[in-house]
Order: sequence, then structure tokens, then C-alpha cells
Amino acid sequence: MIQTIYYKDDAVYVLDQNQLPAKVHYEKCLTYQEIAVAIKELKVRGAPLIGVTAAFGMALAIQNFNNEKNLLAFYEEVESVMRSTRPTAVNLFWAIRRMRRVFETHLGLDQVELAKIMLREAQDMYEEDLRINIDMGEYGQTLLGSDSQVMTICNAGALATCGHGTALGVIRAAHARKHIQRVWACETRPVLQGSRLTIWELMEDKIPVTLITDNMAASVLRDKNITAVIAGADRIAANGDTANKIGTYGLAVLARQHGVPFYIAAPLSTIDMSISNGEEIPIEERNQDEVRMVRGTYITVPEVDVFNPAFDVTPHEFIDGIITEKGIIQAPYIKGLKAVFSEGGDV
Repeated sequence: MIQTIYYKDDAVYVLDQNQLPAKVHYEKCLTYQEIAVAIKELKVRGAPLIGVTAAFGMALAIQNFNNEKNLLAFYEEVESVMRSTRPTAVNLFWAIRRMRRVFETHLGLDQVELAKIMLREAQDMYEEDLRINIDMGEYGQTLLGSDSQVMTICNAGALATCGHGTALGVIRAAHARKHIQRVWACETRPVLQGSRLTIWELMEDKIPVTLITDNMAASVLRDKNITAVIAGADRIAANGDTANKIGTYGLAVLARQHGVPFYIAAPLSTIDMSISNGEEIPIEERNQDEVRMVRGTYITVPEVDVFNPAFDVTPHEFIDGIITEKGIIQAPYIKGLKAVFSEGGDV
């Protein structure tokens, strides 16, 4: 399974996902600013991986601190830069809070020791994410019987995490038991995470997969005996409303119309108990050229006005279960999510 991020010789190396599937290239990041740009420009993407990458960036910031200003003031500047990169992905803010606790606990140490501790925390988060994804997959695969045909959108796989994946982690676990007949992957306009990344991942793992355009989903759900739809998430509200890649809401509506169960797979770090419902989730709007262009070439009139939200919100009533590392949570979600956190799921 491909590695998405690693630290070596005072630098963080991130897999540049904008170059996939044509080229596997790791970008060397020496500063927290370079990490922030990599997140902003989708070289790094996927809520769990964004969080861990930001943690490595904050550790780099301490490693490179030049003593020209107050360390606390400097660290707050670093946090501000990281927060501004991807406002919808709550794992980013979870990681910032976790790194802040480590920073404050060890603030009295010298810079070298503090940097080592921060880097160790980021590495711990990396390893935890991989274990969490494996656990999530084991819980989720129980929802899929033999000869399952699963539809998914965007990329919620190893490339969106530190390994194994969330939605694709469930599919991988089911495939290991020979329960997957086929995966149907939506291309996921406008930047094609489905066709570029999910297809590449699944074909590398020799999991049977068919690519469809986003507007084929309804007819495929009707005609191809789809067993389940599984998607990832960037933020889940306390009532179960879920923000994920644009198009997920429509897919959930279509699944309900065709009697196909719709599941969300996400770690507890994606759940935001501070907001009551999806209306409170900030939705990132991205550069209009993502829609106007494909691979640097205009596919429409260059001057056309474009609406380009990166995410939409699926209301909880369209979700048949939320798969986490602590198990499968079912409606009423506000009760189930509170129970998970009260049992030690506080992240």
C-alpha cells in the first residue's frame, strides 16, 4: 500500500496527489508554509490525512523556529495559517488542538527537545490513523455480504488517510473475505478524485472496479444490483448530518429512492460534537478554474461564472449507518454519537 506522507532528514515528504495516476512523486517540504500550500492545493487531500499532515507541519515550524520572535506568538501564527487551508475538514482542527496541547505541556523545554516531542506526536497520529482505518474496515465489512456491489464517490481510501482508508478500508476488508463482486466508482467532478485516485488505488490492489461518470449513478443504482453506497466524510455534526465531497448528497438521495443502504465511514476525529446540525458546517468554495479547466485546458468559455463548492451536506435521515473505529452507529445519531464519546471516544 502506498505511503502518503513520511518524515526524513528534517523534511516532510508528501505524495503529490495532483500528479496521480500518471506519476508517483513525493514533494519535499522543509517549512510549515510549504505544508500549508500542499494542503491548500490538494497535493494532500482527504480529511484524516489533512489533519496528520498539518500536525507534521506544526512540528516543522518548531523545528525551524529562529528565535526572532516570541515562540507562543509564532506558534499562534502557524496555527492561523493551518486553519485557513481547508475550512470544512474538521480533522484539521482536531489535529491543531491536539498539537497545541502537546506544545503547551512541553513549552518550557528547549527548542530541539520540543521539536522532537512534536514530531513524535505527529508520527503517533500517523500510526493511530492507520490502526483506526483497519478497525473501521473490520466493523464496516460486516454490512457487506457475499457478491457485494458497492458504489462510492471521491476518494476515501489509503490516499485520503495514512493507509487502508475509510470507505475504501471497508471495501478492502470485505474484499479480503472475497465479498466484493465489484466497486462502482463515480468520477467525482470537478477534479476527478474518483477517476484519478480511487480507480488507481483499487486497480493496484486488484479489486474489481468500474468507473462511471457522476450522472450515471441513478441508472447504475437501478440496473446493476448495487448492494450499498459507502462514502467518506469531512465533518459530521452531532445529529449525523455529514459534509463530504460535492455530489454525495445527491448520491444519498438516489440510494434512498432505489432502496440501497447508504453508509458513511469516518473516524471519530471527523465528528464535530460542537455543532448541532449540517447547517453549521462551513462549506469551502474553491477556484472557479477547477470547473472551467481539466488538466490546464479550458473545457468551456473561460469567462463563464462558476459556482464551485467543494462539499455538500447529506442530512442524517438519508444515512443508514456511520462506520467508525468504535463500531457502527445508527439512528438516532445524536444519541449514538453522544454515547460513543461518553464511553471514551473523546478526541
